[in-house]
Amino acid sequence: MASTAPAPAARPAGKVPAEACPISPVVDLVFSRWTTPILWLLHEHGRQRFVELQRRIGTITPKVLTQRLRRMERDGLVVRTYHPEVPPRVEYEISPLGLSLAPLFRTLAEWSQTHLPEVAAARTDYDDRGQPMP
Repeated sequence: MASTAPAPAARPAGKVPAEACPISPVVDLVFSRWTTPILWLLHEHGRQRFVELQRRIGTITPKVLTQRLRRMERDGLVVRTYHPEVPPRVEYEISPLGLSLAPLFRTLAEWSQTHLPEVAAARTDYDDRGQPMP
């Protein structure tokens, strides 16, 4: 007997998930564990030395901060300035490309102020129903 259920929608040949969701590359680029706090700090406080960034973030290791800053510099989100002094000084600042994310961060900050209490209430409701922890 033939099935009357509709066939699942086929993905066009060669279509990658990033094309199916055009914001996926941006999420991968900007919303990694440390990228967002670094960009936020550079936007809010301006040019920073490595130790200032590390101190403000608090829980990041020097190795991870170095890796993240290099990646962000490569992606064009941060500008690194080397000052050939004794001792040498290196400063980081958000680039114009990184600054272009400011409206997005502002919108997310507003969303979090408005909706995080709702998220907390939903979690409490879920937990009170005895649902398994995801």
